[in-house]
Amino acid sequence: MRYSDYCYTRDMSNRRETLREVILKTGMTQTELSRISGVRQPSISQYLSGRVEMSDDMLDRLLSCMGYRLEVVRRPVQHELGRSPKRSWQLHRQLSTHLTPETLDEWRPTILRNLQRLRGSTQGQPHLRNLDRWQHLIEDEDPLRLRRVMTGLDPDSVQMREVSPMGGLLPQDERSKVLELAH
Repeated sequence: MRYSDYCYTRDMSNRRETLREVILKTGMTQTELSRISGVRQPSISQYLSGRVEMSDDMLDRLLSCMGYRLEVVRRPVQHELGRSPKRSWQLHRQLSTHLTPETLDEWRPTILRNLQRLRGSTQGQPHLRNLDRWQHLIEDEDPLRLRRVMTGLDPDSVQMREVSPMGGLLPQDERSKVLELAH
């Protein structure tokens, strides 16, 4: 089981246990909670048994009917990437330190040439669609959205970087240093 799967399973269990704990503390029955909240009693029973997953919104709704509120604590979890996606992320992350509206203007001719070259050698989806998205990011002159794709760990950003037109922009000494640290 991956750590992220463990955290998700634990969150589901925590929601169920949180609801059970507050029901016990308040002495409220499932039937009373159903009448107050408008959530059917069989649904509440399924949440408590774990047969049906409960969202944070639903838990908050049920808790508020008993005089409680949900407080969600966020914490960072290191994301695991494969070797190639991690290397690409590290290179793009370093390049993003140079990204400004001015450098984007300077880089535009190289990026557009790279896009043209990639269009000639890339086939299939989602890669062709991602090349169009890169094109729009460059045309929109939006460094914030561009930076998000360059540094994001979400599956969409990882996929976008698979057909990145940013080659040749990072100074060679910085590129070498990033690749050396990647090993």
